[in-house]
Amino acid sequence: MPQSLAKVLIHGVFSTKDRMPYLADAQLRHEMHCMLGGILGKLGCQSIVMGGVEDHVHLLFALSRTLEIAEVMKELKRQTSLWIKYRDAGTADFAWQSGYGVFSIGFSQIPAVRAYIVDQEEHHREVSFQDEYRSL
Repeated sequence: MPQSLAKVLIHGVFSTKDRMPYLADAQLRHEMHCMLGGILGKLGCQSIVMGGVEDHVHLLFALSRTLEIAEVMKELKRQTSLWIKYRDAGTADFAWQSGYGVFSIGFSQIPAVRAYIVDQEEHHREVSFQDEYRSL
């Protein structure tokens, strides 16, 4: 076979440092999700859906066949940290937590994971981030 093919679906999760509610403003949160999707595209990763609440984000995307997951996550966090600090003086001390979670999913799971990510605000009315993260 003369070409390399890969389609690895990733559900990624990471939170703000100390789970500070930096993304409480709905417009800022929406812009953050758009930034994450744009960065993924530039990295050659197909963005499927972004979501989250005031203190963490969820991403569903197809991993580029030429990049390592750690490189993708590092670049997402680096670029969005720079962007949010530049965007708003009130977020000058913004930071993401040092770690992240990444979980592979199958194609049949896309609808359920997409719905889960889209419904984050409703989900977190009943479940804390810590409990959610442990269950993932």
